[in-house]
Amino acid sequence: MKQYLDIITNEPAQIGHWIGFDKLTGLNNKWISQMLLSSQDYTLLAHRGSYKSTCLSIAMALWQIIKPNNNIIFLRKTDEDVKRSVREVEKMLRSDTFRYLVQQIYGVELKITESTMYSLTTNLKTSADGNSQLQGIGTGSSLTGKHADWVITDDIVNLKDRISPAERKRIKMIYAELQNIKNRGGRILNTGTPWHKDDAISIMPNVQRFNCYETNLINDSDLDALRQSMSPSLFAANYELKHIADSDALFKTAAQFTDNTFEIFGGIAHIDASYGGKDGTAFTILKTQHDKNIMFGKLWKKHVDDCLEEIEMLCEHFRVGTIHIENNADKGYLKEKIRSQRPTKGYHESTNKYIKISTYLRSQWNNIWWLAGTDMEYLGEIMDYTESAEHDDAPDSAASILRAAGRRQGFVTV
Repeated sequence: MKQYLDIITNEPAQIGHWIGFDKLTGLNNKWISQMLLSSQDYTLLAHRGSYKSTCLSIAMALWQIIKPNNNIIFLRKTDEDVKRSVREVEKMLRSDTFRYLVQQIYGVELKITESTMYSLTTNLKTSADGNSQLQGIGTGSSLTGKHADWVITDDIVNLKDRISPAERKRIKMIYAELQNIKNRGGRILNTGTPWHKDDAISIMPNVQRFNCYETNLINDSDLDALRQSMSPSLFAANYELKHIADSDALFKTAAQFTDNTFEIFGGIAHIDASYGGKDGTAFTILKTQHDKNIMFGKLWKKHVDDCLEEIEMLCEHFRVGTIHIENNADKGYLKEKIRSQRPTKGYHESTNKYIKISTYLRSQWNNIWWLAGTDMEYLGEIMDYTESAEHDDAPDSAASILRAAGRRQGFVTV
């Protein structure tokens, strides 16, 4: 029994290896041990891809073994985030490794006695207090009346906090409330990534930071690819754990041009439509050519209906195939209007615009050759684009068509 308790408290990453997380390092081992053994509130900030959420899941699963009558309340940004984490902990508890550990320590078979989308309890719990061993909660849910011995927040601050003062205020208020649900003698653990100098992380205690240069978890070439695939501000937040000015432009190198019109024949197109107001209508053509993208762009400061005749002429001239159109705003009106002339494909947009442009357009920027005749205003809007840009129709259209073509070279999902 003592042998396995020693592994849990001193070498918990080894248990992670046994259940398939074989990339956990000595640093990750220290994180899991501290999560299990610390008696103080503290905050672990680590870069994307550092396995901090995996470490947290392992710690929560092990806590249900070594402290079966102490309950955990676990907060993430959304309900979907919570459900994914609870399912990961349940999968660990159902593994042969955890079943074996429990058999060796307690001499009983480990069983899940409560399993919902948001909660877990095992047969090791003997307390009659009615609490689940693990209760997951999204930040949109009420905390009223809840209490826990271990309160955990994981990534309750994200991009939304960066761009929304209201969201920063909301999350700060939720975080302040956690002190009221922590039982006497309990503790709060926070893990995450900072996004704004005034977000909730700014009020979290005992911060420990591990940036991408300190952990040795990402090699230099992969770091360079990540740096090239996103904006400087996104890289700084996600990997260097710092804030830099939002005004930094994404596109710092000059656009490349070609006059080989035939290279764009047979491509696809995208319309970013304006239906009035200050927005413009942007039109982009793309033809992928192995390791490069041939693109053409036009921008009109007018309603999309007033641009359709010229768009069709351009499609004919450049022998465009399918036109991709977002249908969020017009419920498919534009798609239906032009489908008699050309194949169309509507889609529902759910991706944050800044993330989309940072991911798809910036990562491909050095692989794009703009066809001569592309609007200088169109390219100017791209070159001037920042996270707070007032006009973003051209970069949005360019990023959308690159996404439709599956072009995101150098981008790594985190």
